[in-house]
Amino acid sequence: MSDPTSGEPTASTRKKGEPEEWVRAPLSRFLTPNMTIVDVDPERTYPAVGVLNRGRGLLHRDPLPGSATAYKTLNRVGPGMLVYSRLKAFEGAITVTPDDLQESFASQEFPTFDFAPGASPDFFRILATTQIMWDALQGVSKGMGGRRERVKPADFLGIVMEIPSLPIQERIVRIVDAVDDLIIALDAEVDAIARVRAGMVGTAADVQHLSIGSLGTVSQGRGLPKRYQGKRTGEISWYKIADMTGPGNEFGYTLADTRLSTSDVTDIGGVVVGAGAVTFPRVGAAVLTEKKRILDVPGALDENHLVIAPGESVNPEYLLAVMENFTLASLVRPGAVPSLNMSLIRSTKVPWSWTENESLGDALGALRAEARALATEAACLRKARAGLLAALLSRTVQIEPAG
Repeated sequence: MSDPTSGEPTASTRKKGEPEEWVRAPLSRFLTPNMTIVDVDPERTYPAVGVLNRGRGLLHRDPLPGSATAYKTLNRVGPGMLVYSRLKAFEGAITVTPDDLQESFASQEFPTFDFAPGASPDFFRILATTQIMWDALQGVSKGMGGRRERVKPADFLGIVMEIPSLPIQERIVRIVDAVDDLIIALDAEVDAIARVRAGMVGTAADVQHLSIGSLGTVSQGRGLPKRYQGKRTGEISWYKIADMTGPGNEFGYTLADTRLSTSDVTDIGGVVVGAGAVTFPRVGAAVLTEKKRILDVPGALDENHLVIAPGESVNPEYLLAVMENFTLASLVRPGAVPSLNMSLIRSTKVPWSWTENESLGDALGALRAEARALATEAACLRKARAGLLAALLSRTVQIEPAG
C-alpha cells in the first residue's frame, strides 16, 4: 500500500535493522486480554458502563445495585483500556476508556484489553471511530442474525490490520486531535448560543401562562401519498420520521428526502414538534420552519409531527424559543411508543411575554442563524476528519513520525 516513490521506507527499501513503520499483524500483537472479574456483593452499588455504537465512546448507565441484578459477577472496567460489546460489536460498539475514568463495571459481555508497549491507547481510540474497524468487527461477528450476533475475544484478537509504528501512531493522534479540538470548540459555541437564547426568554415582567392553542394553529403533518413513495421528483422534499437523524441539537439535521410536486403537498410553516417515537432529536423537540422550508432544507413533514403555525401577532422566532425552553417530554404519554398529540399540545400552557414577543425576534433569529452556521461547519469538519483519517490509515497520505 505504501508508494515506493514517496520516500517512505518499505519492505524493499528499508535498511537492515531499521524498524518497520507499518506492520500487518493480528490485533493480538497490540492488545492483551485483561478482565478483572468480581463477585457481585448485594450490599454494594456498582457504577455501570456500556459501549455506544460507531465508536462513540462509553455509555454511562444508572448505578447497579448488587441486590437488584441477576449477574453473579461483573467485569471491572478501568481507565485506558480497550473495551467492546460482544453483542453489538457488529455495530461498531468499541472504544478506549478515558484516562480519568473512575472505577466502573460491566457484564462479561464487555471484554477489556490492555495495550502492548508498541500500541498507543489514543491511536486505538481513534481507530475505533473508523469504518475500517467497524467492518472488521462485522466480519468476525458470529451468530444467528441481528441482535444475537457476537464477537468472541479470540476472534477479535485474530483480526488482521495494518498498524503503524508507535511514532507514526502518535503523529496521527496529533493530527486528528487538532481537528477534534476544532469540532469540540464549534459544538461548544453552538451549546453556548442555545444557553444565551434560553436566557433571553421569560425574564420580562409581563410573563404569563398561555395555552399553545391560543398562540397559533396546531395541525398534523400529512402522510406521504403512496404513488410517490420511493420516488424523487418535483420541488418539495418530504421527510419521514426515520430520516430525522441529527447530531443532537436543534440547529442541524441530516435528512434523507423524497421529492414531490408542489401540487401534492400542503405548504406548512411554523414550529414543528416531534410527536413520534423516533423524532428529531427527541420526542417533543422543536424546530422552526417556513413555507416549504425546515431550517436550511426544503421540505414538508410526515404525519408523525405536529406543526404550530403562529398566530398573526405571534413572532415565530419567539415561539420557537419558548418551545425550546418548555419541557414537552413531561407530556409524553407512557407506553411502548411514546407520543404527543394535538389536543394535548393545544391545551398545554407555556410562559409567554408579549413584550419579548415583539422585541426579541430579530436577536433570536440572528443567534439561531449563527448556531446553524457553526453546526454546519462542525458537520463539514467531521466529514473531513473521516476522509483524512481514512487517507492516513490507507497511506494514501504519507506521514512522518512525530518529532
